[in-house]
Amino acid sequence: MCRRIATGIITSEKIEEVFMALDSELLSILACPGCKGKVRLGDEGDGIICDRCRLLFPIRDGIPTMLVDEAIRLDD
Repeated sequence: MCRRIATGIITSEKIEEVFMALDSELLSILACPGCKGKVRLGDEGDGIICDRCRLLFPIRDGIPTMLVDEAIRLDD
C-alpha cells in the first residue's frame, strides 16, 4: 500500500514500495499515451516518465495516471 509523505521527502523505502507496486512486467507493457513510446519509473518513484514527450504521469494511490491532460511537463 502506498503512503503519502507529509514532508514531501521521498525515501528509498518509498521508491522501493512504488516499484514493487509497479513491477517490471507492468512497466514493460505501459506506453506513453501521447507518442506511444516507452516509459520508465521516475527516479523519485513519484510517477511514470516519457523522455520523448518530457512528461511525468503521476502515481496516485499506487496507480499510474496515464492521461496526457493530467501529466506534468518536465523542465530541461
